[in-house]
Amino acid sequence: MISLSAAVSVIITLIVAGLIFWLLWWLIGYCGIPEPFNKVARVILAILAVIVIIGILLSLVNGQPLFRP
Repeated sequence: MISLSAAVSVIITLIVAGLIFWLLWWLIGYCGIPEPFNKVARVILAILAVIVIIGILLSLVNGQPLFRP
């Protein structure tokens, strides 16, 4: 069973991570990078976002973080 404090911590972490990735996505569009590089930057950012979200959710399931600092 997941404790309430752990669930709140994960939700706040997901919100902050989502806000950071949304700001990076906006920054890529705002800077006006030429098209081939713009697409590559957005794909890399999307892959990183998916890896971070999977890591956060997996740490909730098994109690150990995917990446250790």
